[in-house]
Amino acid sequence: MVDARKNAPEQPPAGGWGALNATERQLARQKILVKGNRALLNMNKPGGFDCPSCAWPDPVKPHKAEYCENGAKAVAWEATAKRTGPIFFSEHSVSELRGWSDHALEDQGRLTHPLRYNRDTDRYEAVEWASALSEIGTIIRQLDPDRIELYTSGRTSNEAAFLWQLYGRLLGTNNFPDCSDMCHATTTTALPESIGVGKGTVTLEDWEACDCLFIIGQNPGTNSPRMLALLHDMAKRGVPIITFNPLKERALVKFTDPQSPIEMLTGRGQAITSNYYQLRIGGDIVAMQALCKVVIEADDAARVRGNARIVDTAFIEEHTHGFAAFADYCRSLDWNEIERFTALTRAQLNQAAEIYMRSKRVIACWGMGITQHRNGGDAMQQIMNLLLLRGNIGKLGAGACPVRGHSNVQGDRTVGINKTPTEPFLQRLDRAFGFTAPRKWGHDTAECCEAILRGEVDAFLAMGGNFFRAIPDTERVSAKVQHLKLTVYVATKLNRSHLTPGEHSYILPALGRTEIDMQAEGQQTVTVEDSFAMVHGSTGQLKPASEHCRSEPWIIAQLAKGSVADRAAIDWDALVADYARIRDKIEAVIPGFDSYNARIAQPGGFHLPIAARQRKWDTPTGKANFLFAAGMMDEDDDVPERPHYQLMTIRSHDQFNTTIYSYNDRYRGVAGERMVVFMNQDDMARESLTEGDLITFRAVAQDGLERRVSGFKVVAYDIPSGCCAAYYPETNALLPLSHRDVRSNTPAAKSVPVQIVAQSAGTPVESAPEVSEQTPEAAGLIAPLA
Repeated sequence: MVDARKNAPEQPPAGGWGALNATERQLARQKILVKGNRALLNMNKPGGFDCPSCAWPDPVKPHKAEYCENGAKAVAWEATAKRTGPIFFSEHSVSELRGWSDHALEDQGRLTHPLRYNRDTDRYEAVEWASALSEIGTIIRQLDPDRIELYTSGRTSNEAAFLWQLYGRLLGTNNFPDCSDMCHATTTTALPESIGVGKGTVTLEDWEACDCLFIIGQNPGTNSPRMLALLHDMAKRGVPIITFNPLKERALVKFTDPQSPIEMLTGRGQAITSNYYQLRIGGDIVAMQALCKVVIEADDAARVRGNARIVDTAFIEEHTHGFAAFADYCRSLDWNEIERFTALTRAQLNQAAEIYMRSKRVIACWGMGITQHRNGGDAMQQIMNLLLLRGNIGKLGAGACPVRGHSNVQGDRTVGINKTPTEPFLQRLDRAFGFTAPRKWGHDTAECCEAILRGEVDAFLAMGGNFFRAIPDTERVSAKVQHLKLTVYVATKLNRSHLTPGEHSYILPALGRTEIDMQAEGQQTVTVEDSFAMVHGSTGQLKPASEHCRSEPWIIAQLAKGSVADRAAIDWDALVADYARIRDKIEAVIPGFDSYNARIAQPGGFHLPIAARQRKWDTPTGKANFLFAAGMMDEDDDVPERPHYQLMTIRSHDQFNTTIYSYNDRYRGVAGERMVVFMNQDDMARESLTEGDLITFRAVAQDGLERRVSGFKVVAYDIPSGCCAAYYPETNALLPLSHRDVRSNTPAAKSVPVQIVAQSAGTPVESAPEVSEQTPEAAGLIAPLA
């Protein structure tokens, strides 16, 4: 085996002083250097608050500093000393604010008052809570529930999300567009077809026991940095880490542990990925099938020779369905076609398969590099096929690990934020609250947007998030929002969605995850579910940003009292006085939450039952299924020779979803810019482009609509030919609503067909990092995990 870690390229590792300095720099910018560092020591620990950023699980025995650089940025952003109050809105019209950047809007600070849009003055104005809630209730009571949309952000707690779905169903709708519709809904819909559950099957215990890890289409350095601490330890003990990703991501190459004195003092880092395969965008399906082909043909040879079998025949016979057909299909795959569609060589794929065959306990994790394709579900199922071949499901150290990107995006789904609720769930909800919930299926995010375009939506209520900035076809959809009768945005900060008001529009200021939530019966704890189906408590520690901020459960209860109080005998005030009562209701409605209130203080949380961990398969066949679509060679129904580029939209390292912390991307060598396109040097030469030249993207779509975005600077980067990358959400206007996963409607944002048109000469992008990566800039209190 060739181990790339022995000859890792000489470049600054991820983490290290750069992570520590960036953390302190962001805390200082938000004017909470001391307060922020103190708060961080309470994050991701029993009795403290859960990180408002990613969904990585908390260990039973946390580090003194159980947080990462990007988690610290999220806390700094939320706990900022800056405020966006009525004076600010009196000085700036909505029309003016539309010209501000995403960063500038949020960087004004925390919202302090309920706000109502005045169309005559084009300004938001302060309004009393009672007035706002009364007016919203009056409008909602007049509307057809089928024309109301209720959006949920991934930071919404289990308690708030449960009340939100209850409120929506009391209104009479299952229209629940959700942030997971834009990321991991593909997992939720496609994974059950394979193994009967739409969640991962592993825990931290499995990570500690595995002897091989596959990372497919995921960038932990930016999207889930606490994962790097585990990767660091795994690499150090010699576990092969196999990465399939088009971009060469720095944190997957080498990482310096900020909590290792030796690594910090020497500047050395631990090489992470042992084998890095930069496949063509859209090539994951065939790449995974190629690995399966090698395994199956090696097993054929072993069977003929009478040697020990390579596949786990006992597991396959007892626990799976469809192996024979899948094996025959893999045997029939042509290596020339495999190489053509993956941009990888047969030798490379053989190498990865050999490592897999030698390993006994394999975990495969994936992110939006898999889920955000037209056939993302099919790609995911090929990952599952690879695991099933050797029984790498339902045993210690092995399994499936979809890495979710937002702190409670998985929990929101669990507690009922779903456009297609099951009948057993609805029956339990009916019994618990004494009403009959609607059975008609509702809208997801894509369907909500299409309904807005058709003029079939009257009200849009958002529990957090930045919906109209995050969606595809942003300009087309946002232009229609002004015709809605009502928009309500529950938020902590001003963002671009708030600048798309309906005829009546309100912004309601909410408490943040970090803040003390005091209700009638005392301080409250909320709960969240992480990527590993662990549920744990989160208790805010900081004084609220304003006396006018309210908790999300309180806001939902007041909305319900004003619009659906007559539809069920629910004591909304009692539910909000003590969230334990909400959890009692969740326990009555959602399986797996037994003794909910008693277990939330358990270190590391409690694990929701995942049947596939016990090799129980809730599928129509009663078994885990080998699934494939014969002849499907590309995740986006494309071919390498077509005369366009495949654009993948990505986050910068100073970004969380649509929140932009700065214009820097330290891990990719970009400083002070976001309007950049990362291109292969051969492609640059073919287009007669040089570093810094400005280009225009033109989307290649079949609907006849023109989509262009201009002003992107060219940056040469290590990416396969025919592929390019640029930041989200600046490129969302290129992405048609119709370009989405066929099962889940998740936007295919990792493979957008585009043409690149030269615009003008420009100056190269600055690459010097804003913070030092070699030495400390100031005395940080505690080093983060990553």
